[in-house]
Amino acid sequence: MKRYFVFLLFISFSRLSLASFDQNHSQWSALLSEFTQKQGKQVLVNYKGLKKNHSRLKAYLSQLESVSKEEFKSFSLQEKLAFWINVYNAYTIDIILKHYPVKSIKKIKSGWFSSGPWKIEFIPLFGEKLSLDEVEHEIIRPQFKEPRIHFAVNCASIGCPSLFQEAFVGDRIDEQLDLAAENFLRNTEKNFVKGRTLYLSKIFDWYGDDFELMYGSYIGYVIKTLNLKRQKYNVEFNSYDWSLNEI
Repeated sequence: MKRYFVFLLFISFSRLSLASFDQNHSQWSALLSEFTQKQGKQVLVNYKGLKKNHSRLKAYLSQLESVSKEEFKSFSLQEKLAFWINVYNAYTIDIILKHYPVKSIKKIKSGWFSSGPWKIEFIPLFGEKLSLDEVEHEIIRPQFKEPRIHFAVNCASIGCPSLFQEAFVGDRIDEQLDLAAENFLRNTEKNFVKGRTLYLSKIFDWYGDDFELMYGSYIGYVIKTLNLKRQKYNVEFNSYDWSLNEI
């Protein structure tokens, strides 16, 4: 009887442990709500304000870092995807704040001959140190095969899709990704159509192949999302603005 009672206690504590992570990412949502602002079709970030509140961001990062491999296995596929997108965006802001003030993320060096912090291994998750490149290109893209993540992960630059103003969450992630995509594609400073030519962000030049499996092609995805006339389009890629997405 005593052993059975101990076993029940063990199961109860295990379940509590697995349920301890906040799948709403409430701390991250609160920071995004307070320190981002939409101006026109672009969301900008109050890095000065965030710098003064860096401890609040670190508290959220600590919550991410506290997740064990075993706990992560219990997440749904959607919760895992939301987790990794939020990881990418939160740690991108973290590294900006560590080097702030900075005019562009590309001013943060990964080494003597590289621009940008994408190869720096500074994200302590699951007992190892990951880089932003590893999170995006070795985890998110190959494991989830979800091309809409390119409208969700944010590189702290004007040229990239706006930072979403709330945390991505598993039970709404499909809706959130659609909204992020539509917001980006309808931003005519980055994507627009003239006659039979689509003038698109270089994101489609870099990652267009990711859309083939799910949507046939990135052109087909753009036509469908923007409800364009179905015809043959030429494509030209717009220049990419790497300046900091700062208020």
